[in-house]
Amino acid sequence: MIEKDFVTEGLKRTKINEYLEKQLERAGYGGMEIQVTPLGTMIVVYAERPGMVIGRGGKTVRAITQNLKTDFGLENPQVEVKEVEVPELNPKIMAHKISNMLQRGMNFRRVAYTTIRRIMGAGAQGVEVTISGKIRGSRSACSKFTDGYIKKCGEPAEKYVRKGFATVQLKPGVLGIYVRIMPPNIVLPDKIEVLEIEVEEPVEKNVEAPAVETEEVSKPEDILEEITEEAPEDAAEVPEEPVESEVPEEPAKSEEPENKEASSEDVESGSEDKTEEKVEKSE
Repeated sequence: MIEKDFVTEGLKRTKINEYLEKQLERAGYGGMEIQVTPLGTMIVVYAERPGMVIGRGGKTVRAITQNLKTDFGLENPQVEVKEVEVPELNPKIMAHKISNMLQRGMNFRRVAYTTIRRIMGAGAQGVEVTISGKIRGSRSACSKFTDGYIKKCGEPAEKYVRKGFATVQLKPGVLGIYVRIMPPNIVLPDKIEVLEIEVEEPVEKNVEAPAVETEEVSKPEDILEEITEEAPEDAAEVPEEPVESEVPEEPAKSEEPENKEASSEDVESGSEDKTEEKVEKSE
């Protein structure tokens, strides 16, 4: 039946994922994708350190390819390795890092808060770290550490939220680490943008007034130009009048010396008459 085919395909993918996670744990395994093509099965492996996945001279990749062909029955498997651009935004890589730090003996709270700070510093919208098991004593407990905004249910939680899981073996028992990351640059369906409405101002209608005939007022410059144009024409029409020759008048000063001479002669004649009268009287 078709349902059995889906179940068997899902089990095969899960087994391949567990195998690669166990083999590439030191390389920072970040997940895988399987693409079935007519030429064969393409397996894309994401890792933090792709050099360790390839191995010296491609030895590790060839061994993984051979095991996938023999153990899992894949037809002509081809393994492609890609580097994870931002390891802090990959939940599987961060879950394995938490398990390594817990295995060294670090406090679980310190480990959780350090990891959350690194993930939020990489630009994530939200993160949730869950550590469950015998973390405080003989009884098992569960501690959740969250920061930012993260979806818990609905289609966005299944479609956008990335999930990673890892386990670590300690003396008290096995601890489970579950990491959920809300990546950046994701537009959620419940996000609403309020657009500003541009209010158009009412346009005033200009009523055209009836046209009134107005006399053109000539400018003073035009008047001066007309006068200058008419002046030579009038001058040509007026006949020329004869010019009278002016006779220069003698200066009035020339008469004064004659008067002075006449007055001096009168004085001399008067003085002579007086002397004659005096002579006669003396005789």
